[in-house]
Amino acid sequence: MRVIITEHARKRLKDMRQDKITVQDIIGAATGIPGRIPTATRFRGFFAKSGRIFDIVAKDIPGGRLVITIIGK
Repeated sequence: MRVIITEHARKRLKDMRQDKITVQDIIGAATGIPGRIPTATRFRGFFAKSGRIFDIVAKDIPGGRLVITIIGK
C-alpha cells in the first residue's frame, strides 16, 4: 500500500512534541492499520523506534493511504 504523508505532517515532525518520530515510523504505523478508512480517523498508541508514543490521523484516497497529521505524546 502506498502511504502519502502531507506537507503539514512532515512539518509537524520538526516540532519538539514529535521529536524522534521518523518517516519510517509513520509509514510502518499507517501500513499496519487493517481495512479501509473512508473518513479521516485518529489512530492512537503507535510506538516509534525511539520509544516515543504517537497518534496519526489518516484516511484512504484513490492514490493510497493519506497521513494527515501526527500527534506526539
